[in-house]
Amino acid sequence: MPRAKISMSVNVSVLSNGMTIVTESMPHLESAALGVWVKAGARDETDNEHGIAHFLEHMAFKGTARRTARQIAEEIENVGGDVNAATSVETTAFYARILKNDVPLAIDILSDILLNSVFDPAELKREQHVILQEIGAAMDSPEDLVFDHFQETVFSNQPIGRPILGTPETVKGFTADDLEKYLSSQYHAPNMVLSAAGNVDHDAIVKLCEQRFSTFSKEKVAEPVAGFYTGGEYRNKRAQMEAQIIIGFEGRAYHVRDYYASQFLATLLGGGMSSRLFQEVREKRGLCYSIHAFHWGFSDTGVFGIHAATGEEDIQELMPVIVEQLQNVGNKIEQGEVDRARAQISAGLLMSLESPAARAGQIARQVLLFGRPIPNEELMERLSAITPNRLADLAQRLFTGSAPTLAAIGPVENLMRQSELGERFDISPTFAAQ
Repeated sequence: MPRAKISMSVNVSVLSNGMTIVTESMPHLESAALGVWVKAGARDETDNEHGIAHFLEHMAFKGTARRTARQIAEEIENVGGDVNAATSVETTAFYARILKNDVPLAIDILSDILLNSVFDPAELKREQHVILQEIGAAMDSPEDLVFDHFQETVFSNQPIGRPILGTPETVKGFTADDLEKYLSSQYHAPNMVLSAAGNVDHDAIVKLCEQRFSTFSKEKVAEPVAGFYTGGEYRNKRAQMEAQIIIGFEGRAYHVRDYYASQFLATLLGGGMSSRLFQEVREKRGLCYSIHAFHWGFSDTGVFGIHAATGEEDIQELMPVIVEQLQNVGNKIEQGEVDRARAQISAGLLMSLESPAARAGQIARQVLLFGRPIPNEELMERLSAITPNRLADLAQRLFTGSAPTLAAIGPVENLMRQSELGERFDISPTFAAQ
């Protein structure tokens, strides 16, 4: 089978059905991490399926035609390994960490749970109860809840904006047939990547995968409904000590030139204790306990945001200070700030090379999003091309180019409105209200 050598240690092969196998060899290790990443997440659900991607992730470990739920757990733990899964907006991952000699076992278990799950009614009912508890825990956590409502407001009335967990109503309604239907419609080989990193043999893994995963459909999956930023406001005044506040703007998709610069800007503004927002808001003024900036990129859209947690007495002073910092960054950025942010991002990338699990996830996502693993030298070149002027220009466009989003939970009676926030960024009231 043809193999593409991306670097001295990264190899890529495509199975006959279109599933991609990507590995990174770390021969000095005694362990390996591997998993199957599927380009199907919360945004790939219909209205009636809201939460089913996450529900399937849970049910995959609840028994197959060959193994009970207990046997799945015992077989991997008998060799000192572990197996887990995670669901995001655009992907679902099923992964394992094992010693190098147990890679065949991990591949066998992963293929078994993805191809042979039986979705037993008793297990399904139990897991529905577990996820309802998970939803309840999120509802009781203001910090989690504000991010859910923020995403719903940023992408109003769209699958990409819905909470990953689903709702109690949708989760209670799922049946084994629903799971089978979703699995058969989204889990196609061209939509899947098996990624492995550590002490692994690429050719041996490809041979095993050809045996275990060949029955997945080779048909391509339809693209999800396109996402688009809307902006808006959500506030929930409720009795609690701390207000959770998020301010957001339209960000950049993975494939857009400004994607890496947007990640860079988030680090400079609020990516650590030396960042502008932390220094001005937390250290100098003591206006909040925590504050950070973030940029979420998706395949066709993105969002840039600032999250802060503060007391009711500091809200009125906090918001203008945040606005001022966002405006200032568009006027002038020092070279030293850029160098420090570049060092933070570069160190994070390089440190991830030392973790097989982190590296397996990184190269899997790159293949799903960009169609290829991206060499670290290329990533470093992109980071080195980012200058103070480019970041300042990006900041001006980010913070004045879209209606702002405001999401807040807690004692937020004195918090400014979204329309006022738009006015402070010189965004017309008509634009801000869209």
